Amino acid sequence: MSIHNKTIAQLSQGLKAGDFSSVELTQHYLDRINTSDLNAFITVTDELAMKQAQAADDKIAKGAGNILTGIPYAHKDIFCTNGVKTSAGSKMLDNFISPYDATVSHKLNQADLVMLGKANMDEFAMGSSNENSYFGDVKNPWNENKIPGGSSGGSAAAVAGRLAPFATGTDTGGSIRQPASLCGITGLKPTYGRVSRYGMIAYASSLDQAGPMTQTAHDAALVLNVMAGFDEKDSTSTERDVEDYTASLNDSIKGLTIGLPKEFFSEGLDDEVASQVMAAVKEFESMGATVKEVSLPNSAYAIPTYYIVAPCECSSNLSRLDGVRYGYRCDDPKDLEDLYLRSRSEGFGEEVKRRIMIGAYALSAGYYDAYYLKAQKTRHLISEDFKKAFKDVDVIMGPVSPTTAFDLGSVKDPVSMYLADIYTLSANLAGLPGMSIPAGFSQNLPVGLQLIGNYWSESKLLNIAHQFQQQTDWHTQTPEEKG
Repeated sequence: MSIHNKTIAQLSQGLKAGDFSSVELTQHYLDRINTSDLNAFITVTDELAMKQAQAADDKIAKGAGNILTGIPYAHKDIFCTNGVKTSAGSKMLDNFISPYDATVSHKLNQADLVMLGKANMDEFAMGSSNENSYFGDVKNPWNENKIPGGSSGGSAAAVAGRLAPFATGTDTGGSIRQPASLCGITGLKPTYGRVSRYGMIAYASSLDQAGPMTQTAHDAALVLNVMAGFDEKDSTSTERDVEDYTASLNDSIKGLTIGLPKEFFSEGLDDEVASQVMAAVKEFESMGATVKEVSLPNSAYAIPTYYIVAPCECSSNLSRLDGVRYGYRCDDPKDLEDLYLRSRSEGFGEEVKRRIMIGAYALSAGYYDAYYLKAQKTRHLISEDFKKAFKDVDVIMGPVSPTTAFDLGSVKDPVSMYLADIYTLSANLAGLPGMSIPAGFSQNLPVGLQLIGNYWSESKLLNIAHQFQQQTDWHTQTPEEKG
């Protein structure tokens, strides 16, 4: 097996056994990144990576390392990283060198991990295809004419293309799960408040959540062990102990009750995607699980609700980027109004401007009650649907995306693009944990299975995903082998 096809768990064993050093491992991945055509990275941190790898090797030599010491990773360019450009995929922050570390960045540093670079992404995490980045489109490793999904498309492409053993991602409306599905990797969005948002450039503060993107559920558990935890710097962080997410991976899932929402299997879902998802559900039945139909009647309103709530929050969050304090500033402004107008017009891309305008409109006098308040009430109804469903089932399963990856440049209409998130948005609106795991292929493109759990059930989701991966090999297949 090529070194880059090994999981985190396998690489950790190899480092401990002295089969290779972190410096050798890091150089191997840097060489792959520097010869890749995927455009998965905005910044490659060669020097920093080698320095961190050397420090990790020194620790391993003294027998002082932990299970993740010396493992390289790709960091989504939405997390502030001290001394390294943090652009959020935007021209607006192309010159922003962060003076501090996000809490997630700090935790990964504390675990002696090696940052290979900052992964490409849709600008300010707004998008479903990674075609909204100022730094160009990211390509899907399974077919370079296809999208990798978004907004964490660079992270997903880096893991699927074996340019990094794992990557960080953020999920506001499906931005970990959807690219994980389209690139054939494992992606976990934890419960809202489980991972600190401090230093993670905000898109929609009540929806954003960071999580791991890996080859396997076991690897996701190892990374979540480091990422999760209370942070007093983040007012949305929940004070709750971090369990060992690897502890229950091998528990039996016999007796598990799976809920299939009838609303997820209606018009708009590709037939082949549906058959792969149902084949995965049948696999769970053969492992002792039972299946039950559930209803999430208000999920039909997830898209309009999300596209009111998220733009309202983004218009507020991005108001600070005005060309005065930091970020892009236009040349030779003639007065303050011209400075604001041109800096924001030139600094933001089309999709970001569209969402800022929608949000500003929905929050304006006379429209707040009609739009934002109504959306928040609908959001509550969506949460109540899940609470009711979880009285009867342990986990909800379904598709992640209505189709497999589509062609780059093929979806021109923003509303059609928004429909790509139809199955993922509800979990964010409710604050629930969700996962995508590889569950098959349709015309040589990956299909993901979505798992949605009750609040704080990350261990259960990881256990279910791990047991599935013990019985199937979808997660081990690579674009190299398929190609």
